Amino acid sequence: MAEQVDVVIVGLGTAGEDLGLRLLDAGLDVVGIDPALVGGECPYWACIPSKMMIRATSMLAEARRVDGYAGHADVATDWTPVARRIREQATGGWDDTVAVSRFEERGGHFVRGRARFDGGDTVVVDGDRFRARRGFVVSTGSSPAIPPIPGLGDVGYWTTHDAVRVESLPRSLTVLGGGAVGCELGQVFARFGVEVSIVEGSDRLLPREEPIAGELLAEVLCREGIAVEVGRAVERVARTGNEVTVSLEGGGDIAAQRLLVATGRTVDLDGLGLETTRVDWSSGFVGVDERLRAADGIWAIGDVTGKGMFTHVALYQSAIVAADVLGGDPPPATYHALPRVTFTEPEVGAVGTTEDEARAAGLDVAVVQKQVAGTFRGWVQGPGNEGVIKLVADRGAGVLVGATAVGPHSGEVLSMLTTAVHAKLPVATLRHMIYAFPTFHGGVGEALGAYGRGTGTVLDPGAAPLLEP
Repeated sequence: MAEQVDVVIVGLGTAGEDLGLRLLDAGLDVVGIDPALVGGECPYWACIPSKMMIRATSMLAEARRVDGYAGHADVATDWTPVARRIREQATGGWDDTVAVSRFEERGGHFVRGRARFDGGDTVVVDGDRFRARRGFVVSTGSSPAIPPIPGLGDVGYWTTHDAVRVESLPRSLTVLGGGAVGCELGQVFARFGVEVSIVEGSDRLLPREEPIAGELLAEVLCREGIAVEVGRAVERVARTGNEVTVSLEGGGDIAAQRLLVATGRTVDLDGLGLETTRVDWSSGFVGVDERLRAADGIWAIGDVTGKGMFTHVALYQSAIVAADVLGGDPPPATYHALPRVTFTEPEVGAVGTTEDEARAAGLDVAVVQKQVAGTFRGWVQGPGNEGVIKLVADRGAGVLVGATAVGPHSGEVLSMLTTAVHAKLPVATLRHMIYAFPTFHGGVGEALGAYGRGTGTVLDPGAAPLLEP
């Protein structure tokens, strides 16, 4: 006999836990199933601990900039308090007792195990069967993607889990992958004295962002002593004594004590029994509509939908599904203003489409770019002011379709840019706003010509009628 409940959530990571609590607070009977830690990657292995690491390094970097500006500082690094703070945050050692209790105290039924669909109306976990009166939600997340590099499986590489848990730093580290995670962790370890190399097969760091973002970040990382190799694929990996040697196409080896694989994340839907349902997962992701419905009585949220492997996307989707399950009429999910932040220094905040993507979509594109050091706040900032603001507009519609802010606090500057792209605010409105002076977000106004003369550098000559005052 199957146990009858209102909703069964398969996967209690960030999205699943949030949805479960929303539905429990609405009075529904909810079963949550997960073989791993409740709360998922974000609190234990990703967003939270990595930002603690980054915060520590930003304090070091600022202290090292004191000379010539505010006195003198002798800076000595110590990883011990960083590791301790991460472990304490992860409830004393990656234990989800608090999260499980939170779910159960709200009335939820938590089952530790792997779920499998048995048709579209039943889920089985270790012999226990559950049926849902209102429906099922697939939220099984993602895991580190490990590339098929010869020898990789034999060298004892790190994933982000190992990097976050480390209590004693290695002497040297090679990072495979120059995306957000690889660049963030590479800079963290380098600022604590580790000899770091970053290898990216694409022609630049942050290959999914504007080219100028990756190019500028590479310049900063190289100045900090990080060896950056781009446009070089890895042929093979081998262990030689206490070191791991990475051999690059075209010749050249990089040897380090540790190897960190940060080449993205992957979704594994095998074993869920989706073939017994009407869910379409032929793309490798769960196909969903604008309400995150995957089939009658089945929704999907988070990384498994392939809409953006970010915590904020998962939470956004959770709210939509909660409303839909409860019989509401939530706004349809849209991703045209998807924000993303790389928390290196300088930070890289981006939203919407890049210039190349906009042109490929056939838009009549206008572009304006402004160096952060050339803004009023950037000039006041002094050291550590590397950055750029790039705005991409649809000239026909007169609105921004994409924006990138590289520089200090760019993740916060991104807030207004995300609002502009999401709400499709006219560029004229943005130009005629009042911007607090002098601020980093005011640099957006300077780029648009809101105040000051000659503040923007128009890269596309045809952009002048739209983006110049």
